[in-house]
Amino acid sequence: MKLDLKGKNALVCGSSAGIGKATAHELANLGASITLVARNEDKLNTVLESLSTDNGQTHDYLVADFSDFKTLKETLAKATANKDFHILLNNTGGPKAGPIFSAEISEFEAAFTQHLKCNHILAQAVIPGMKKAGYGRIINVISTSVKQPIEGLGVSNTIRGAVANWSKTLATEMGPFGITVNNVLPGATATERLDAILHNVAKKIDGTFDEANKMMQNVVPAKRFAEPEEIAYAIAFLASPSASYINGINLPVDGGRTKSL
Repeated sequence: MKLDLKGKNALVCGSSAGIGKATAHELANLGASITLVARNEDKLNTVLESLSTDNGQTHDYLVADFSDFKTLKETLAKATANKDFHILLNNTGGPKAGPIFSAEISEFEAAFTQHLKCNHILAQAVIPGMKKAGYGRIINVISTSVKQPIEGLGVSNTIRGAVANWSKTLATEMGPFGITVNNVLPGATATERLDAILHNVAKKIDGTFDEANKMMQNVVPAKRFAEPEEIAYAIAFLASPSASYINGINLPVDGGRTKSL
């Protein structure tokens, strides 16, 4: 398979921790030059120093807050002025957990900005360079909730569905230019986000963190949570030349938890 990403530039969002960080490492290991994107500059510096440069590539980072899409747009304009990107990973933290009925309108608005608006701005910034290169991979980290809504994640279920439909529409429009747009749907993955969800589950069942952990793992046929690297491997494949005819899909990486086909 053609997994070599030498000469490719990748913009990796949410890359100071978790799935984004693991993906940055995997793409760098395959030869790509990485531009990290996150809010915390100290964490970005730490990740930057740990990325592989075995293929002579150089890496950098952008400090950006996805709650401020206007500033993000200005930051991207500067970043793309002298560099074309071939790979974009849209990835940001999920909305606050809770039932949909009690969600505030502001929660929907904030999630819509952080996920859909910012994904759109990022795509608009990099697609001209992808068209010029005849090569583009846009990969959105969403959730298995686009196939099967998850109880207690009302705002997330709603906004993730919007992102999935945006992505499918964009995939159709970009197909003629050698640009693919796909969604990776992680199941429960060992990140800070999962810890927060487990604490909420523990409160709901009036149990301990360990009891919530065991209960959630038992729902997964694999009987364990994913490691961030396992999600990154799927993303890296979709970013590679070998995935050139995979476009517009939702790919669950969830150990078999999702019941729908």
